[in-house]
Amino acid sequence: MSTFKAPKGTYDLTPPDSAKYLAVREALSAPLKNSGYGYIETPGFEDVALFSRGVGESTDIVSKEMYTLTTKGGTELALRPEGTASVLRAALEANLHKLGNLPVKLWYSGSYYRYERPQKGRYRHFSQVGAEAIGAEDPALDAELIILADQAYRTLGLQNFRILLNSLGDKECRPVYRDALQEFLRELDLDEDTRRRIDLNPLRVLDDKRPEVQKQLVGAPVLRDYLCDACKAYHEEVRDLLTAAGVVYEDDEKLVRGLDYYTRTTFEFVHDGLGSQSAVGGGGRYDGLSEMIGGPALPSVGWALGVDRTVLALEAEGIELELPSSTSVFAVPLGEEARRVLFAKVTELRRAGVAADFAFGGRGLKGAMKSANRSGARFTVVAGERDLAEGVVQLKDMESGEQQAVALDALVAEVQQKLA
Repeated sequence: MSTFKAPKGTYDLTPPDSAKYLAVREALSAPLKNSGYGYIETPGFEDVALFSRGVGESTDIVSKEMYTLTTKGGTELALRPEGTASVLRAALEANLHKLGNLPVKLWYSGSYYRYERPQKGRYRHFSQVGAEAIGAEDPALDAELIILADQAYRTLGLQNFRILLNSLGDKECRPVYRDALQEFLRELDLDEDTRRRIDLNPLRVLDDKRPEVQKQLVGAPVLRDYLCDACKAYHEEVRDLLTAAGVVYEDDEKLVRGLDYYTRTTFEFVHDGLGSQSAVGGGGRYDGLSEMIGGPALPSVGWALGVDRTVLALEAEGIELELPSSTSVFAVPLGEEARRVLFAKVTELRRAGVAADFAFGGRGLKGAMKSANRSGARFTVVAGERDLAEGVVQLKDMESGEQQAVALDALVAEVQQKLA
């Protein structure tokens, strides 16, 4: 064993489990590719100020969880703790919003980093698939993204997830609510840390999961009662569009999410089989973020879905994904001449689009057949000197156990026909 181990709170993805993660990533992104979203990839680290301005100084992410580093040139960088700020920065830098086709619809997949106390479902390095629709204020866009995430989870077979929905108002009505909430919170018996939050971002106090805090929050002013007419109408339309699409959601007036940039629509996907870390994904509208990071006004909406959390949700529901076998044909040569001939055949099969593997390392028949079994291949091709002298190979069906001699030059066509 190596003297090195993966850092605390991280994980390695290794076969065969890694195939499940790839399948989940594929399923989460498939509806986006089908709906006009183009792929974007951003660096794993960014200027610290991008996140402190965009995500918010008062958030746990920026104040406690960000991995920061100073380069030799003295630049302050941070490993990206989330995707939205990076994607918006890249879209602005590439002037995608000036190409005349708004909204700019983008999807991404990658690793994110937060210095948190590691526990089941919460890692310091985690994987997400995300989507952003930049530059349009339209309830249909908010609804589209929620519908696409719902569709992604359902294609994986998930059933026990719930969609929580709320509106956080906008720059007109939220300040009025904020004042009322601050007034209410200042009367409560809260610890020093939480009291500091009252001034910085009082909505985050509502997000405090501790029972002693939740008990005191009974009777707190509710944002719904403070929404302006425009925000109310906007939220009603999002709800109507979801209902019309047959997407079931629950109104949750305490839902605020842990990032400062959200406005209006905010939502979370939770799975009841995951214990305390029940969120599998979430997102919302962030109409002011572009200005916060120095761009023009670009109302936008997006979400991020956790790949690792989704895998845990599948396990909680006992769902086994049907993963295609990575190998269809496994070649077992007996002797030097057969090694040369069968290696050439494996290359030919691969070029013809057939997944094929080879018994490397010159093992005997017994060891090579064990490898063939473990590979999950549907067919094994075996050839020795006598077979080659007759211009044939033995093709064995690993499911039925049947074996037949096939002419060497007809092997590729025969295999393709059987697999079809």
